[in-house]
Amino acid sequence: MIRSMKAMAMNGICFAAFVGALAPAVIAAPAAAQEASDEIIVTATRRAENLQEVPLSVAAVSAERLETILAGGGDALALAGRVPGLNVESSNGRVAPRFYIRGLGNTDFDLAASQPVSVIMDDVVMENVALKSFPLFDIEQVEVLRGPQGTLFGRNTPAGIVSIRSARPTQEFTARGSASYGTYGTASLDGAVGGSLGQGVSARAAVIYARRDDWVDNAFTNTKDALGGYEELAGRLQFLFEPAENFDALLNLHARSLEGTSTLFRANIFTTGSNSLNANFDRNRVSYNGGGDNLQAYDSQGAALTLNYDLGGATITSITGYDTADGSSRGDIDGGVAGAGPGFIPFDSDTTDSLNDLRQLTQEIRIASPDEGRLTWQAGAYYFDSEFEVTTAGVGFPPPATVRHENTSWAVFAQTAYDLTEALNVTAGLRYTEDEKDFTAVAAPLYGTPPGPVSVSDEQVSWDLSARYTVNPDVNLYARVASGFRAPSIQGRDVAFGSPAAPSVADSETILSWEAGVKADVLDGSGRINASVFRYTIQDQQFSAIGGAGNFTQLVNADEGEAYGLEIDSSFDLTERLTVGAGFAYTHTEIKDALLTVAPCGSGQCTLTDPVNGLGNAFVNGNPFPNSPEFMLDLNARYERPIGNGGAVFAETDWTVRGETNLFLYESIEYQIDSQFEGGLKLGYSGNDGAYELAVFARNITDEENVIGGIDFNNNTGFVNEPRIVGVSLSAKMN
Repeated sequence: MIRSMKAMAMNGICFAAFVGALAPAVIAAPAAAQEASDEIIVTATRRAENLQEVPLSVAAVSAERLETILAGGGDALALAGRVPGLNVESSNGRVAPRFYIRGLGNTDFDLAASQPVSVIMDDVVMENVALKSFPLFDIEQVEVLRGPQGTLFGRNTPAGIVSIRSARPTQEFTARGSASYGTYGTASLDGAVGGSLGQGVSARAAVIYARRDDWVDNAFTNTKDALGGYEELAGRLQFLFEPAENFDALLNLHARSLEGTSTLFRANIFTTGSNSLNANFDRNRVSYNGGGDNLQAYDSQGAALTLNYDLGGATITSITGYDTADGSSRGDIDGGVAGAGPGFIPFDSDTTDSLNDLRQLTQEIRIASPDEGRLTWQAGAYYFDSEFEVTTAGVGFPPPATVRHENTSWAVFAQTAYDLTEALNVTAGLRYTEDEKDFTAVAAPLYGTPPGPVSVSDEQVSWDLSARYTVNPDVNLYARVASGFRAPSIQGRDVAFGSPAAPSVADSETILSWEAGVKADVLDGSGRINASVFRYTIQDQQFSAIGGAGNFTQLVNADEGEAYGLEIDSSFDLTERLTVGAGFAYTHTEIKDALLTVAPCGSGQCTLTDPVNGLGNAFVNGNPFPNSPEFMLDLNARYERPIGNGGAVFAETDWTVRGETNLFLYESIEYQIDSQFEGGLKLGYSGNDGAYELAVFARNITDEENVIGGIDFNNNTGFVNEPRIVGVSLSAKMN
């Protein structure tokens, strides 16, 4: 208790100092004769609110900016660094992205891995990693909620939420379409059309088709353009029924089909004692004798039904979601050929992972007061049920193994906000959750008889308390303390590889987070600066210890994890023609467990910098969290010059920089990545007041070769970012 009180006092001092230092600057910011920036509406509190009035750290990515950063075939990984504090990476191609917010995420590549960042699409949680990769198209806005969201959104949100909102149907007719073509045969067609189907009924249909040619040569088989391509088709159909003023129903149907190349693993691209890419790395070439060209194929379908009924003094909302997915990915995991390189590879590793019959059902019922009034409130109940099987198969040995995962959870929650004065508002929330997971080894031939079932369960109470103080119509100060948790996890992947140990289990991790900040409209409303500081402590932090000589995947709990940092989001309309935006995040993370050890690289080719115990395992106490960049910087700008009647030429650019990043739990020279950057450029002409646009674009314009991950059990394997894509695009819209 004394320790907690001291921590609370220190947090309060830090927050007060930060707000005290920054608030006068933004309050006194000079005015300029510019029109006010558009108001940004977010749904972070399950209500539509002005971003500047929400008492927590939220960033919004607009549809226009998404279109820019996704050009050239980008997927969810393109969001990395575009919001300060948000990192995204994957070792599974265009499937199973891994999200990190404020340094907190999960590096586990298994199809059953849990994550502390929740992805929510159109108010439905996408829990499985395969569902999180649904393509981003016809999107109204992406919101990133930083910090625990355990009250309104539940378990598995201790780091935060990435919320994706599709454009909804309206009674007004709208149509839009775009097409692009670029390097490596990268092409996309994206369109949507919607409008009234009759009195009280509207619809919207959206579709995207994207592809890329194979462009990477296989030097071992002497095959040109053998890998690297993909073909993806996805669609969404929505119907909005509004038969009465006090009732509406939204039906959302969506599906996706993907075929292509999974991640390309590249053997020995680091020389022992260095983290620089060496002569073994050639972006346009690999040397594979396995992996079946690293083929990947996934299909998913889903439906969601949202009902709203206005009772007069309150509104009842029901959200039902059902999603399915199946697919598989194969890979030459060692990235080369045993005995034939590149570099020393002791043995071949060729593995296929398959997701079978994923079924996810969610149901939420919520009742909420009207948005206006001195007192607002909401309360509800939530149910989640998921089941799927994962089959892991190597070539030759070991035989395929299939494991089954089931997860059931339910919760009740309530939150209320009250205006104590005209300037001061306080919000408090509470949620009770029960979560249960069951694991069964359906087929594990190495054991003869598969290991027995494993079950874990927990119940937790999450809460949050926040306050917002309105200094003047342009400046709001806020402070927030919140708790959250990630439910207990089971990792049974090692059943497929002959591990004598039972599937590993991790207890629930719990987080207590403090933050404070300022949200200010400056320059007479033509600019916006939002800044926050935060500090959080995690008890029993869940980590995935991956690698070692056996390449095992084991769950462990660290006694504690700590982090602190700051985030700044800003945008400015400097003139009628020039708009700029800048974001920055600094995050310091640290593992706190003097006894926790993990197996270091199994190849023996990396240079460990941690102390080791008598078994050669590395102590990780004091190390940063994996895949947590020390800082992130995001810069973007757009300049537009009118030409003629309703026409304009424009230029826009965006750049992201990520600081030093450690890839694993242990630290080694080879897997400590230096700062990296990546940028894009778009030049074009828009006509008829923006009704159509013709442009040329470039993504990763400087063709940076940035390492985003590694595999350490066999050799110094790594994988890298997307190559430079240069292309042309044409888009048009009608309202």
